Amino acid sequence: MTQQLGFYINQARCVGCKACVVACKDKNDNPVGVNFRRVYSFESGSFTDHNDGTYEQNVQAYYLSVSCNHCDDPACVKGCPTTAMYKREEDGVVVVDHEKCVGCQYCSWNCPYGAPQYNAEVGKMTKCNLCIDLLEKGERPACEAACIYRAIEVGPIDELRKKYGDVSELKDLPKASMTNPNIVISPHKFAN
Repeated sequence: MTQQLGFYINQARCVGCKACVVACKDKNDNPVGVNFRRVYSFESGSFTDHNDGTYEQNVQAYYLSVSCNHCDDPACVKGCPTTAMYKREEDGVVVVDHEKCVGCQYCSWNCPYGAPQYNAEVGKMTKCNLCIDLLEKGERPACEAACIYRAIEVGPIDELRKKYGDVSELKDLPKASMTNPNIVISPHKFAN
């Protein structure tokens, strides 16, 4: 493999606007219910009434943008009975061969991130392919290009780890040891 590609997510910058979701959906012409990229919101805390007319708040909210993490040990590939789901040798991107896919959804059931999505219109599994068609033309993936807060970056995972560290799991994500995801996250202060 020349270089494993992956994602950097700056969770502290994400405001939950879902521009990345819309751009991905538009670029891939996905039907309703099929979202390769998803933004999850997390809220906690409350207001404390001091019984003197004042309230103290300790409310927190933060977001996490996720898609396929193009894992080193992808559970979707292991769970595919037809070998339609595979990891490209040249860049580590996990893709679906629609000539082999029978739409059984085993890949989706095995993926702890819910990345593979069943598209009923085509009767096949679909998923994020890191916009490899755009990358090959020297353009940025749709999610990265659409993020006005620059909370998403795509590139060689080794370079992203050198630049941003090696955090790849949060309390809100599956254990990284399950699949060894190619993602680096700068966590929001409440996400640890």
